[in-house]
Amino acid sequence: MNCPVAVADSLDAAQAVVDTLGSRRPPVLTCWLGEKSPTEARRLFASRRIPTYETPEQAIRALRHLSSYWRNQQSLMETPPAVSDAITIDQAKAESIIDGVLEDGRSVLTEPEATAILAAYDIPTAPAITARTPEEASQAAQQLGFPVVVKILSRDISHKSDVGGVQLNLASPGAVLQAAEDMLASIQSIAPKARIDGFNVQSMIHRPDAHELIVGVAEDSVFGPLILFGQGGTAVEVIGDRVVGLPPLNQLLAREMIQESRISRLLRGYRDRPATDLEAITLTLIKLSHLVCGLERVVELDINPLLADPSGVIALDARIVVRAERAHRRPLAIRPYPYQLEQEIETQRGGRYALRPIRPEDENALVDMLRRSSKEDVRLRFFNTIQNFDHAFAARLTQIDYDREMAFVAMPPGEASIVGVVRLLATPDKEDAELAIMVRSDMKGSGLGYCLMEKILDYARSTGIRHVFADVLRENHRMVKMAEELGFAIEPKDNSSDPPMVTMTLDLAE
Repeated sequence: MNCPVAVADSLDAAQAVVDTLGSRRPPVLTCWLGEKSPTEARRLFASRRIPTYETPEQAIRALRHLSSYWRNQQSLMETPPAVSDAITIDQAKAESIIDGVLEDGRSVLTEPEATAILAAYDIPTAPAITARTPEEASQAAQQLGFPVVVKILSRDISHKSDVGGVQLNLASPGAVLQAAEDMLASIQSIAPKARIDGFNVQSMIHRPDAHELIVGVAEDSVFGPLILFGQGGTAVEVIGDRVVGLPPLNQLLAREMIQESRISRLLRGYRDRPATDLEAITLTLIKLSHLVCGLERVVELDINPLLADPSGVIALDARIVVRAERAHRRPLAIRPYPYQLEQEIETQRGGRYALRPIRPEDENALVDMLRRSSKEDVRLRFFNTIQNFDHAFAARLTQIDYDREMAFVAMPPGEASIVGVVRLLATPDKEDAELAIMVRSDMKGSGLGYCLMEKILDYARSTGIRHVFADVLRENHRMVKMAEELGFAIEPKDNSSDPPMVTMTLDLAE
């Protein structure tokens, strides 16, 4: 920062900054104060592509943007913990519920239907029984045990509490009967045209230390499906505590959503109020991410309230809106993990392996595979001797977009270790793609490499890629021989390459 003074020239100071930086480009921001005197200095900075600002506020704002960008990049490179195995999903059950709703000519699910979909995605819900009449509601309450909650069931009423459609903490059969009859009378007065389907009798969940949260799904005209999180309850619109995230979510992204909300400070505990189970909230957001990625017909979803306390979370009420055609939903802004590509493979020599797309949480397993391979095999794969498989190196190999880049890992059944990786990186037009493969040294000769090559070529064909190529060290005779057997054309690379290399090319359009 420079402030014009009579004893020093602002342009000379600017020239000194330029000379000191030379050809280097560290993150330097300049701020030369004044109206007319710094004009030439600013032109000098602009000609050397050095950021310059007229006021300290502008410079500080730019510095904050740089800092925020750096933090975001560091966050993107973090390795998320593995949670996929902790989630049980019954997508077929959820799809069948949606099919039934659409066949009935509806788009809004009843609360029991919405609760069943949450249960299919392993989101805890309160025990409940559906009843058609006040008498059946009283009997259902006795089956569940007191106290209970009684809610009206109506496809025409979205906010039940607005019409007197929710009664809490009912402690006897008579109280349930009276509450159900009062609901019918209230709705007949407030919303006489609403169709009444019955009652939902639910166990009264008593958690004095719980916080009411809201989690949900909405659709944006630009970014497609969004995941929402914040403070819930009947005053949710007034409080306005909502954080938005883009699916798919991993643990790191879900935790960041929680931390950005205002209620997060309360969730960590205060005074005699214990901290909530933040891991349970995180896992619920991840399950919701799986739901929105898997159920393309879901366009709106609200869980309000989601109770959270030290013992976990439980959904007390849910609303889901679906659309008939999958194609009408805007695509996800971020391509989700392609579960449909997971499969079991068998090599020509009888070896069986689990084959799936690589995940960010595979970083440690990938590094372990490289460390258990010989230095020579690592050199043949990366064209260089690598001494340190650091986080930045491994993250670039495990954090892919599943669009232009795809990588399959092979794992022995029931094990978390990786024994082979095959990778494809397409050009922006997705006409051509570069291939790379590596099998752990002790697995060479097992037929795994050949099987991985066949699978990645099948994937390339399915995505419309026309040509696959790879640059390989000429001394990598095993790779060259396998490529020839698969139909690749082998040509020497230009004579200037050091070490000598060959280019392997396969035309998939033939």
